[in-house]
Amino acid sequence: MSQTEPFELHSQALGALPIVDRFLARMGVEDALGRYLARSDRRVCLEPVAAIGLLVRNLCVAREPLYGLQEWAQRFDVRLLGLRAGEVQLLNDDRVGRALDQLFDADRASLLCELVVGVISEFDVDCTQLHNDSTSICLHGAYEGADGRERGGKPTPKAALGHSKDHRPDLKQLMLTLTVSADGAVPLAHRVLDGNASDDQTHIATWDGLVRLTGRTDFLYVADSKLATREQMAHIHGRGGRFVSVLPRSRGEDSQIRDWAQRNTFEWTEAVRRPGKRKGSPDDVWSTAPAPIPTSEGYRIVWVRSSQKHERDADSRQARIERALHALEALQGKLAGPRVRLRTHLAVEQAAQAALAGAGAERWIDYQVTESVEDSYRQEKRGRPGKDTRYRKQTKTRHELSFSVHAANLDHDARTDGCFPLVTNDRELSDAAVLGAYRYQPNLEKRHHELKSVLGAAPVTLKSAARIEGLACCEFIALLCRCLIERELRAAMSRDDIAELALYHEGRVSKAPTAARIFDLFAEATRHRLLREGQLVQVFETQLSSLQRQILRLLGLPEDAYLSAAPRS
Repeated sequence: MSQTEPFELHSQALGALPIVDRFLARMGVEDALGRYLARSDRRVCLEPVAAIGLLVRNLCVAREPLYGLQEWAQRFDVRLLGLRAGEVQLLNDDRVGRALDQLFDADRASLLCELVVGVISEFDVDCTQLHNDSTSICLHGAYEGADGRERGGKPTPKAALGHSKDHRPDLKQLMLTLTVSADGAVPLAHRVLDGNASDDQTHIATWDGLVRLTGRTDFLYVADSKLATREQMAHIHGRGGRFVSVLPRSRGEDSQIRDWAQRNTFEWTEAVRRPGKRKGSPDDVWSTAPAPIPTSEGYRIVWVRSSQKHERDADSRQARIERALHALEALQGKLAGPRVRLRTHLAVEQAAQAALAGAGAERWIDYQVTESVEDSYRQEKRGRPGKDTRYRKQTKTRHELSFSVHAANLDHDARTDGCFPLVTNDRELSDAAVLGAYRYQPNLEKRHHELKSVLGAAPVTLKSAARIEGLACCEFIALLCRCLIERELRAAMSRDDIAELALYHEGRVSKAPTAARIFDLFAEATRHRLLREGQLVQVFETQLSSLQRQILRLLGLPEDAYLSAAPRS
């Protein structure tokens, strides 16, 4: 009697890939890659377009290392990955690395420009206000080959020590600038720069690139205080652009206005009020006032005060003063001890200055070093002293340290606690509108966090500078896709008057769903195929919950995106 052939159950994960694929298609990613990545010869088993497309999908939902892409891809149906049958087995870090080399060699600037222009049109992204900021990307290793040498006539970024925004001055780094729109914080442009590049020299090239991208110069360009240099502001202003930035403390106008505030009172106008973060805590109130003077170039200054920043400034100053006083008291105790290593007036002054600098309280603490001379006498020779005993006079100089709080400087700074100046060349915007534009800047910082933490852009583990820049291009595309998904969902919620969605455990709600949470919600979506003797017996489709169906509807996806996403035979 023949033995019955057993059943086989094949499971294929779907996850959030149907959603990602739909948005990548709307973005035109595969078509753009196909136009700019040259087709390889017949010896190449895996086309670079397919490798880059799979890498972008992986960055969107998983962020596996290059050597782990094959194992990750084996869980999914090849159609969801943009691959053909059998191509999953061809995946390895070397092939994907060569695809990154080809992406670097391609005209990436035109590729991304074409891609972003299409996104702006397809998703109707408002580009009237753009935000720019930079961050550092840590590198682990010597990176001796990442020295800025050219590849194919193109310069590569130079790995170097610089001002680390990750607080790792011991590591080499690259600088990354990112520009987003104020309409959903959608990324529009990025640049990879040398690790020691200065932030205050990047904005002219960035602004010029945004002009080419958007085809206009009248957008409002918002950036941090590194924008507020004479050359950069003049470049934007002279070409019909508009900008908003923080006026740095190093500018003379800042100290002039703070001195003016000692004798005068600002006419504050409440611009923003929001509830405190904790129950019972006071509201956070933002107020604005026109500054009494413009900048030396004639640009307008808006003086801003935040109630929470007022408290933080006062607390920070008090903490610095206390640290400085403790350090000076410790130094005072050393000087009074029997064995003092600081033997000169200059050495004591340097120690006191170092204590104040370490606490950051030089401005609020005054100190004075005084000298006193102590005379003592010792026998020239050993033995019991007598009438003929000779004594040697010894003179010892001791230093005393006295200090006090500089009350005048303390009062001066306390009058402008919580205040900072914004500079703009726009004469039409109200003070509140200028502040509103600046207050959107933290949304860009969240994109930096998402890029470095969620997408795993930092720390970098690749060694080739060209491949690092190619990977940064893929990470930008993945970040753009994730941001568009968030924006589409939130816009649909607003359109349908849906205030929140129960996306978290125990029915906890979210008023602003993120792409990460959406992907987690679909992470377990799986299709099972039952086979016997190689023949399909039955397909067990994933069962979508009511919340998942609602998410798909809000994103504009039909349910059969999951029910028919994979072949049935």
